[in-house]
Amino acid sequence: MLRRMLLAASESDRARKLLVSAPLARGVVARYVAGDKADEAVAVADRLSASGLLVSLDHLGEDTSEPRQATEVGDEYVALIGLLQAAGLTGDGRAEVSVKPTAVGLGLAEHGEKTATETIARICAAARGAGTTVTVDMEEHGHVDATLRIVCTLRDDYADLGCVIQSQLRRSADDCADLATPGSRVRLCKGAYSAPADVAFATRAEVDRSYARCMRILMRGSGYPMLATHDPRLIEIAAAQAHLTGRGPGEYEYQMLYGIRPAEQQRLADAGARMRVYVPYGSDWYAYLVRRLAERPANLAFFARSLATRS
Repeated sequence: MLRRMLLAASESDRARKLLVSAPLARGVVARYVAGDKADEAVAVADRLSASGLLVSLDHLGEDTSEPRQATEVGDEYVALIGLLQAAGLTGDGRAEVSVKPTAVGLGLAEHGEKTATETIARICAAARGAGTTVTVDMEEHGHVDATLRIVCTLRDDYADLGCVIQSQLRRSADDCADLATPGSRVRLCKGAYSAPADVAFATRAEVDRSYARCMRILMRGSGYPMLATHDPRLIEIAAAQAHLTGRGPGEYEYQMLYGIRPAEQQRLADAGARMRVYVPYGSDWYAYLVRRLAERPANLAFFARSLATRS
């Protein structure tokens, strides 16, 4: 019930205005969002990299409604990649970028998929020139097929293009089986978007079982799994799967969100694992933050305590 309420709040303009205007909100948000500007995000990436952590940077924003906006988001990513390269962060997979298809035009009324494909291709070209990679985020269930088509199309030219699969969706085990191919980079997460019962699993236990099932498929496949979870049980299962499948530390990675379980992130990195932190930045942080609370409602209590301790 709480998760459904939070997902509804992520789409509510009224709730957005209330939280964004709260005097203490921005101070708390800073724990989870690396600032409004690209240079602030790069500074955070540099700090994390110095601690042995990998980074994926995401410029917040989605549901682009005009072609001009898609172009501007593409420009933002190209500039971001340039800053990462100038900071020496693009080699050896240290820092990459994550892109939401709706942010680069997928939802446009005309030629949305074409616009998104062309814009992501431009970002991929900039990333290749800088020596880094791109991962295409997965959004609500109605965009899954189009997102996978975009990834499939672009992998002809950019074989290292990553994509995301959400274990909450009933289709995801089949999608993982299709994607577990040589060179394929797949980020597996639980998912943080509302979906009907015929499309998505309803309970946490079902989503967790689906995650473990998808993880086994990816770890036994010939691609490069990127396991995005904060769940201690699933992290233990991932380590066991790596042992069973003979994967070394460089043949898969863990991923976690900026500001969530930083001590565990550092522990994994210090133990020799590839540990990547998903670092969002930008002023359009509301929907991102509320979906993170919905993904793991226990984070709501942490967020509330953060507000209280700031007062």
